[in-house]
Amino acid sequence: MNFSEDQVLALAPDDASRKAGSALASPGKWVSKGKNDLALWGECQGSGSKPYQTQIDLQSIAFKCSCPSRKFPCKHGIGLLLLNSRQPALFTDSATPDWVSDWIGKRQEKAVQKEAAPAKPVDEAAQAKRQQAREESIEQGIDELLTWMKDLVRNGMLSLPEKGPAFMEEISRRMIDAKAPGLANQLRQLSQINLYQEGWQSRFLEQLARIYLIAKGFQHREAINPLLKEDLSTAVGISISQEELKQQSGITDQWLVIGKQLQEEDQFTTDRSWLYGLQSGKYALVLQFIVRGQGLQFSLSTGMLLQAELVYFPSAAPLRALIKSQQPIKERPPIKGFSGWQEQLQHRANSFARLPFQLEMPALVHQLRPVQYQGAWCLQDQENRLMSLPDGYPALWKLLALSGGAPLDLAIVQKEDRVEPLSAFYQQEFIAL
Repeated sequence: MNFSEDQVLALAPDDASRKAGSALASPGKWVSKGKNDLALWGECQGSGSKPYQTQIDLQSIAFKCSCPSRKFPCKHGIGLLLLNSRQPALFTDSATPDWVSDWIGKRQEKAVQKEAAPAKPVDEAAQAKRQQAREESIEQGIDELLTWMKDLVRNGMLSLPEKGPAFMEEISRRMIDAKAPGLANQLRQLSQINLYQEGWQSRFLEQLARIYLIAKGFQHREAINPLLKEDLSTAVGISISQEELKQQSGITDQWLVIGKQLQEEDQFTTDRSWLYGLQSGKYALVLQFIVRGQGLQFSLSTGMLLQAELVYFPSAAPLRALIKSQQPIKERPPIKGFSGWQEQLQHRANSFARLPFQLEMPALVHQLRPVQYQGAWCLQDQENRLMSLPDGYPALWKLLALSGGAPLDLAIVQKEDRVEPLSAFYQQEFIAL
């Protein structure tokens, strides 16, 4: 796959790696370099006597380097891929060195062994006992949460700004103790609402109602259809075994990465990649959780096109998925998105009817123009309908620069009544915003 510079830089773990990698994207930095259909490799002269051996698996976009850096990809991987993006004609050597072929061979062998490995026996009785104990703990926590919520509404919300974030942190910690981290996260989102901003009451009540819906739904889960029951379990924080999920058949399609979102918290980074299936017309969210110093299982960047099999997590409105297998492809067929906001909102309404506490929804929408309305920035479709951008949208000026007053095809994520552009289709490429 041919990466654009923006796509390469989006793979870097931090700004320092982007800067250092850009400095290494020069032919003079590399003692040797080569490429074939499977891999990209090069030797970069560092401070030591031996050059660093850098290699990239082009089938699964994985990196390896002999340098001591704990970042993945390191600056050498970024520099090598960036050099190939800028000057692909320099990579004329296709004879794979032993150190590259050995690594690629081991990766392929490991993938085959993992696929053929017999499933480990499961003690179903012990598993059911642990599951029952956890559900009982969650139900006790929910009883306390519902009492807390009723007291909050009964006493009124106008005094909330005076209570400060500690008021909600306490109940959030209680949900962690009750083994319901999903509810704890929902409560943390409550504490992040600016209680001194105009209209905070509406946003607070909407999030509070979503939490109440999840909590009450979990209490009555046995009377709910199985897929929605899975959604409720996920919402409270009961995870699904990804290894078991990978045993299921998925959807094979040409998947376009339409956007990425990174969120750093303590020692963890959450990598959210939004995908669109060009044949199926389905959207997918691939979540990866990165511990500082470790790499991604799949390095995805905006605009990347993959031939991949995705398996969706069980849901009444499937969105989150994992990648079972993938390889990059070059040719991109035409992309069909929504013609405007009315069509997009109807799609969202249909999904919301199946999963009423769904928070985010991606979409590709054609011909949207950034405009100002009553002092706020919005996206206007061809029928002059408007959707608001989030307050303080960080990529506003990049969006305005790409648009220049003209409409663009955009990939967006809608959350509540706001839409956040992820990328723009500009000069036949998806540009990350």
